[in-house]
Amino acid sequence: MGREPHGIDMSMLRRIAAEVKELADLGVQTAVVVGGGNIFRGEGLARAGMDRVTADQMGMLATVINALALQDALERLGAGVRVMSSMAVRAVCEDYIRRRALRHLEKGRVCIFAAGTGNPYLSTDTAASLRAVEISADLLIKGTKVDGVYSADPNLEPDAKRYERISHDQLIGARLGVMDSTAAVMCRDNNLPIRVYDVASPGDLLRIVKGENVGTLVTSAADQG
Repeated sequence: MGREPHGIDMSMLRRIAAEVKELADLGVQTAVVVGGGNIFRGEGLARAGMDRVTADQMGMLATVINALALQDALERLGAGVRVMSSMAVRAVCEDYIRRRALRHLEKGRVCIFAAGTGNPYLSTDTAASLRAVEISADLLIKGTKVDGVYSADPNLEPDAKRYERISHDQLIGARLGVMDSTAAVMCRDNNLPIRVYDVASPGDLLRIVKGENVGTLVTSAADQG
């Protein structure tokens, strides 16, 4: 959405695509899970009275639109890319099949995973965690509106503390809000580290992959020691 009130900000789309291509050009196997809140947020309409399953299905279709936009931006930069959807939308993209996704990654293609998990009541965070575990990712990078995990919402509490490092259990127990508990538990149970960063900060994605201390690193309690 970038600076737009809704929909797709083309300048933001191009910048994110350029940063993702940088990773691919380095030989880093890269998969992206996109949300759809800039177009349609199912949970909001469910609260307003729409059937929750229908609302979530509409939200999942919104992520397919964003995935196709990102695919187009990446292809314009010369990147190899495939969109894989958890819902069958075969006229515009592939079905998500784990082994096929792994093959795309091995060939250096960027995989964009759309339509969440394909199930209602589960967030895009949960989809990202599930796909990361399925493809044996080394790191799950969560791009958000703030530059890490804070003790409270920094937009509401200026004195909120930003953590450079935190455990999965702390993230879950303190209900810090940066990721839903289902997703965080999945990462904890599979010992998958998470790096939370500000998606609007140019160059941070590449710095994270190069090992720089950007945002907040979420790891297991054992790693904290």
